[in-house]
Amino acid sequence: AEVGYRATLFKNLFLDANYYISMYKDFIGYKIGARVGFDPTFTNRVNSVQVYRVATNAVNEVMTQGFSLGLNFYFWKYYAVTGNYTYNYLDRRGSTDPLIPAFNTPVNKYNLGFNGRDMQIHVFNKTIKGIGFNLNYKWIEGYQYEGSPQFTGFVNSYDIVDAQVNYLIEKQKLTLKLGASNLLNNKVYQVYGGPLVGRLAYFSVLV
Repeated sequence: AEVGYRATLFKNLFLDANYYISMYKDFIGYKIGARVGFDPTFTNRVNSVQVYRVATNAVNEVMTQGFSLGLNFYFWKYYAVTGNYTYNYLDRRGSTDPLIPAFNTPVNKYNLGFNGRDMQIHVFNKTIKGIGFNLNYKWIEGYQYEGSPQFTGFVNSYDIVDAQVNYLIEKQKLTLKLGASNLLNNKVYQVYGGPLVGRLAYFSVLV
């Protein structure tokens, strides 16, 4: 089930909110099993181990729920301040089933942004139109990442800054974009067992 509300308030504040809840019967996850061999000539000495990871269904009902809230405030014709927050939660409802759900979703995360569009700047008595920019700060709470047995562990909380400037050449119908994700090159792990992710800069031409 999902419910949402979207509206424009006070002419220049845009609100977008939603909430969801899901109930799963026979939720698919993973379980770990092992076959262990013992050396009969030594008491309890292990001579072989083989570990299995199999997909299976949850014995009990599993519930997920969450909500998101987004706000955009427009001012001075060209500018906007934006923000959004997301909450996601997996509720095993007290189950003792040793299921590994591999939900792999942070409970809390948010974005804060500042952007402008269709701006004009004056340089040497000349007016340049079609300038835009976007600056965004993103924070993601740490969470338990459950992949394969060797790639299961905790992903620490991290934050990154994205930035972009763009220029519209109206006569040629071209938009030039120059930007970078993770502008400050804050190298972070976004998947347990994955590589450190740093800055990605780009330039694009849109016709």
